[in-house]
Amino acid sequence: MSLFQDTQGISAIAMAETPADLAAIHRPDCAAAIWRRQPLPSFQSWIDQVSPDQLPETRIILSPEKVHSAASHICELCGTPNCVERARLIDDVSALADIFAGLMNASYLMFRLDIVATNHCRQFRKDTIPVRLICTYRGTGTQYGFSMDRAEPQRVETVPTGAPIILRGNRWLEHPTSGLVHRSPPIEGSGETRLVLVLDPVAAPDEQPREYYLH
Repeated sequence: MSLFQDTQGISAIAMAETPADLAAIHRPDCAAAIWRRQPLPSFQSWIDQVSPDQLPETRIILSPEKVHSAASHICELCGTPNCVERARLIDDVSALADIFAGLMNASYLMFRLDIVATNHCRQFRKDTIPVRLICTYRGTGTQYGFSMDRAEPQRVETVPTGAPIILRGNRWLEHPTSGLVHRSPPIEGSGETRLVLVLDPVAAPDEQPREYYLH
C-alpha cells in the first residue's frame, strides 16, 4: 500500500494493493482509499458492449449477505445477457458489499447500480454521508481532487475503471478537514454510458427493505 499526500501534506489517498489495505480509510490522515486493480479484459470487453437498455439498474436497502441474490434478480429483470461475465459482475458486486460492510461494521447498505449517460453530479462536492464506496464498471471513473475553498481542484485525478474507491463524506468526523472532493465525469454528448456501483452504510431500515427498479 502507498499513500499520496495532498499539496499541503494534511490528507492522503491510500493506494491499496489488496482488499485488506482498504482499512487505511480509518487512518486519521486518509481521506480516501483506492483499490488498484484491473478488470479482466474479457469482462471489460463484454460490459462495454452490453446495450445500455440491458444494464442493471436499482436502488435498495438490504443486508450485505442479500446483495448477491438482489444483483442476480435485477440482472434478470433488466435482461442483462446471462453468461459467465454476468456472473462475474454479480459476484464482484457481492464481494465489494461484503468487504465494505466489514470495514464499516455495517449491518445494512444502500445498494445502487446507476446507469449514467449525462453530466450527472458534475460539480465537485463532498457527500453528506459518513462514507461511500464507488466502483465504475463501465465508462470513465470518478474524478477527485483537493480543494479547501470550494473552487474546482487545480489537479484532478480519475479513478481507473473497475477500481473501487472509498471516500469520506461530510459526516465522517475528521480533523483537520481533508478538502477532498469528487464528481462524476462530464460525459454528456460523448455517447458514453457508465455503469456505477454505489454503496453507503445505513442504519437498520424502519420497514421491510424495498427494491426500486429504475428502468
